[in-house]
Amino acid sequence: MAALRAGDAPAAILAAHEAAHADPGALSLWINLALACRLGGDAAGERAALERALDLDRLDFTAQLRMAQLLQREGEETKALVAWDGVRQLAQHFPGLPEPVRAELAVGEAYCEALRARLAAAARASLAAVQDGLDETERRRIGAFTGIALGERRIYHNECAGLHYPFLPADEFFDAGHFPWFAALEAGASAIRAELEALLAEPGEVIRPYVRMEPGSPENKWTPLDGSLDWSACFLWEYGVPNAAVIERCPETARILESLPLARIPGRAPNAFFSVLRPRSHIPAHTGVTNTRAIIHLALDVPPGCGFRVGGETREWVEGKAFAFDDTIEHEAWNTSDARRAVLIIDAWNPHLSERERAAITAYFAASDTALG
Repeated sequence: MAALRAGDAPAAILAAHEAAHADPGALSLWINLALACRLGGDAAGERAALERALDLDRLDFTAQLRMAQLLQREGEETKALVAWDGVRQLAQHFPGLPEPVRAELAVGEAYCEALRARLAAAARASLAAVQDGLDETERRRIGAFTGIALGERRIYHNECAGLHYPFLPADEFFDAGHFPWFAALEAGASAIRAELEALLAEPGEVIRPYVRMEPGSPENKWTPLDGSLDWSACFLWEYGVPNAAVIERCPETARILESLPLARIPGRAPNAFFSVLRPRSHIPAHTGVTNTRAIIHLALDVPPGCGFRVGGETREWVEGKAFAFDDTIEHEAWNTSDARRAVLIIDAWNPHLSERERAAITAYFAASDTALG
């Protein structure tokens, strides 16, 4: 250690080598030897010493950090990227790291960011050559694959508060090709919006807060919206039951919805409602009840500054256009504008269910309701 402080690399290497071999189970001695070799420019000796240290404790933070730095200096970029990722994960368990070490971590992160940016550019340039002729499914899946491979995108899974149907794809947004009837829905968007505007002009009792928690519920992410018209709803159908007061005022909307192949389960579906989000409001990230359904949004009144995220994909609503998503994958919505946002939300079957599977699900709920009363 005195030789290291004096900058005498040969003496430090000799002494550290002797110490490490005298007590080969002492991890700190191998790290000292690696440090001495680093000072003396002996990359091979440093690597050998760090490998011995990691053989003793694969999760030693200092050994992992020094190995990542060595791989970076030696230009072994792929290995360095993996090593720095391990260091980053270990560092999360040591919140009190001294400032000099945090500075070293920052240097490593900047190095990795540059590598990832170069890799991303190369990957996307290569994939650009195969973009022609892709359909919606292929384009979205290739894009998601690339994002996951580059570490830019999380993998999201279904989280069902109620019924989970096995083996269905955990797809965030369903491709529009699954819903040929979107054309009929979108053709009626202007009429639907006109009925909504008339409804909102004189709402009476038909508009209510979407979030209504049970009395005594503990404080949670929904508390700010509890009983608030910041996020409000006006139901045409709720759990399969028509709301006559609203349907009478929105006959064209009701006619269009009746014509669509929605999920129809007595006492459970469909749900169809206008969803209104006030200016500067946010619906927190959450998941739904069952992956047997697709949730459809028809955009009616959408000012700039509104957005919607499902899993790793964020979209903006386009007035008059519909999209479908799986609400058992984490999703959230926001309105950062100074105007309201309004969409029509309806239930449909998950398009990956066959007709016989849909019948089986309906029969299950009928049996459940009969058996339990």
